[in-house]
Amino acid sequence: MNDDELFGETTAQRASLVQLLDGLPEPQWDAPSLCAGWRIREVVAHITMPYRYSVAAILAAMLRARGKFDVAADGLARRDTADRSSAALLEDLRRNVAHRWTPPRGGQLGALSHDVIHGLDMTEAIVLQPVSPPDRIAEVLGGAKLAKAFKVNLSGRRLIATDADCAVGEGRHIDLPAKEILLVVTGRRPVPMDR
Repeated sequence: MNDDELFGETTAQRASLVQLLDGLPEPQWDAPSLCAGWRIREVVAHITMPYRYSVAAILAAMLRARGKFDVAADGLARRDTADRSSAALLEDLRRNVAHRWTPPRGGQLGALSHDVIHGLDMTEAIVLQPVSPPDRIAEVLGGAKLAKAFKVNLSGRRLIATDADCAVGEGRHIDLPAKEILLVVTGRRPVPMDR
């Protein structure tokens, strides 16, 4: 896909997340997500962080965190959820469905990947249908070296999607739905031993 097509997928992903969260009962905002230590509300705060903070503010948070982005992002998400209601967090996302943010060195695919992965962090944790269709997930899997970025060792396995045209890794074939492959390569699920 070119950048315009990827941006279309990104806006579709965000719109689907808005629709999902708009109907989410308030107690589920406090349910644990697949992101260790984060509830659904911290994930939403994190997704919307680029729309609410300037680059300078994020760099300042990273300086306070001794250059560790994960520590800075965690601190900002926790601060934001203490200060903002679920309705305010949802509105942050709703107002920015068509925001052109892209992560440093990640481009438009990075923005799509960010929203798809964190979408699964929410839907898988609270057992809801994913908002990402298999082809959108395949785009994320096909264009990024996620297993390496997330330090996941596929150990001679080739994970082949059963519902989209994509595969990752080399070696023994293991068939899985695309969303399961994404959860594996991002460290959310263990690497399957056999299928």
